[in-house]
Amino acid sequence: MNDETKGFSQIEISILKSKGVDDAGLEKLTQLGVQSMNDFQVVKDTKTLQDLTGFEVSVAKNVMQWAVGDSSDTVSTKNNADVGINQTVIRTDEGVYCFHCDAKQPKDYQSGDLCTKCGKQAEPTSTCHWCGSMGPGKFCRSCATEFVPVGELELAILLKREGHAKDTIAQQLKDMGDADKAILWGRARR
Repeated sequence: MNDETKGFSQIEISILKSKGVDDAGLEKLTQLGVQSMNDFQVVKDTKTLQDLTGFEVSVAKNVMQWAVGDSSDTVSTKNNADVGINQTVIRTDEGVYCFHCDAKQPKDYQSGDLCTKCGKQAEPTSTCHWCGSMGPGKFCRSCATEFVPVGELELAILLKREGHAKDTIAQQLKDMGDADKAILWGRARR
C-alpha cells in the first residue's frame, strides 16, 4: 500500500479493486478526500461518483452499491439499456407499507403501530367525517365509519348533513364522477 491510499484499510482496497477500481482510481479517490468507506456517504450516489472520478458507469455503480447501498440507476450513459432502468416492483394488497419510507411492515402489524424501519407512524392519520375523531387505518376507531380521502372530507360532511347513511358515504364518493363532485363542491361552498 502506498502513501497515496493510506486512508483506506487493506480490506477496503481489496474490495474496491474487486469492484473495478485500479491504482489510479484509488489515488483519484484519496485526492478527492475519499479515504474510507464512510466518506462515500458524502458522495451519496453513482452519478456524483462518476462525475468526480471519471469511473466507468459499471465501476461507479458497483462501488456505490458496496459503500452506501445505492441502488439508483439514474446515471448518464450513452446507452441506458446497459444500466437496467426498467425495473418492475410488484406489490400485493396483503401487507401495509409505511407512508413515509415505503418499508413493508411485518405480518403482526396492527393499525397505529410505528414503522419498523423509520420509527414514524406507518399509516397516515385521517379525520372521521361522521364523528370528527382522528386515527390511523381505513376505519374510524370510535364509530367504525370508513375514512374518506382528506380532499373529500368536506364533501362527506355535506352528505352527512343531507341525511345520507353513515356506511354509504365513502362508497358514494368513490362512485361519483368528477362532474358530480364539482356540483357537490358548489353546494359545499355556499
